[in-house]
Amino acid sequence: MSAVPAIAGLELGAIVAERTIVLHRDHLVRYAGASGDFNPIHYRDDAAAGVGLPGVLAHGMLTMGAAVQPVVDWLGGDSGRVLDYQVKFTRPVVVDPREGAEVSITAKAGALEPDAEGGPVARIDLTVTYQDQTVLGKAQVRVRLAADAGAAS
Repeated sequence: MSAVPAIAGLELGAIVAERTIVLHRDHLVRYAGASGDFNPIHYRDDAAAGVGLPGVLAHGMLTMGAAVQPVVDWLGGDSGRVLDYQVKFTRPVVVDPREGAEVSITAKAGALEPDAEGGPVARIDLTVTYQDQTVLGKAQVRVRLAADAGAAS
């Protein structure tokens, strides 16, 4: 596990993580099995078309979970440092049967609370896009940081 990032030296607006992921239909099948969400709009083109959708959609919670992973990785892989995570689902992610769906994630320091109760906290704002359109609105993660670089808090 990597060192926990420190609030010291972290500047408002700093990009802390960036990643592009590709969701494929096999990811949807695995997520359906793990979550129990077997709505056919997530795996059958005819079912998606039947309700007026442009294609098979990624589960919103799968997109949400994948979008926070770069932040967890920045935290040294310690998901226990995530205090709160909220998003608004703004647009669907249509998963092409061959190409999948490329989702881009940028995580920036949106607010810093160096004197928060229990230790320093940062709000990390996520920009999550698919085909250059935001798919998760107001995506914010509050995380606990170390006070000083190299600290093992």
